[in-house]
Amino acid sequence: QNQALSVTGSASKEIKSDIAVWKAYYEVRSKDLKSGYTKINADKAAVKDFLVANGMKEEDIKFTPVSSYPVYKKLSNGYDSNDVDGYRLSQNVQVSNSDVDKVTKISQDVVKLVDKNVEITSNTVDYFVSNLDQLKIEMLAQATKDAKQRAESMVKSTGSHIGVMNSAKMGVFQIVAKDSTDVSDYGIYNTTARDKKINAVVNATFTIK
Repeated sequence: QNQALSVTGSASKEIKSDIAVWKAYYEVRSKDLKSGYTKINADKAAVKDFLVANGMKEEDIKFTPVSSYPVYKKLSNGYDSNDVDGYRLSQNVQVSNSDVDKVTKISQDVVKLVDKNVEITSNTVDYFVSNLDQLKIEMLAQATKDAKQRAESMVKSTGSHIGVMNSAKMGVFQIVAKDSTDVSDYGIYNTTARDKKINAVVNATFTIK
């Protein structure tokens, strides 16, 4: 009966993000809803003009519906009364584009909108990899090859040979920042770093001949 040998193979590769996603939101406070909507629509136009002027196409830009909330007058004890003092309106905007540099610059230059009286709050840019499925296949193939090489080196001194692979189970598959040493059993997908590293692990079992 042939013996079996279980080994772990790994592979890693440095990659660059090719999709950038940036999100922000802006707010308006007003005494009545009508003037609030007038202002937030003007802010939306200013935000859109800014994004288009900085190289974004209309299809790259998504706006959520406007949210509006009543603001109540405060009582002397600090609690809200039942009297409406005005309204707060807010809207989110998202930009997604393959020009990572442009989107990054937009996130840094968006403060210019404050000069136009747009109360905008910018989030950090998220960076993604578009061909992840293809990379996953490639990395798992490399990790499996590494597992076989390790198995062969382990039995070499005994005069045995590695036969067929009985099973291969994917272990950790993670995308981390280029210089990161983070490891997680559940995998990681870092979106804050532009330069990333893919780590793949395969647990394989081979027949020993």
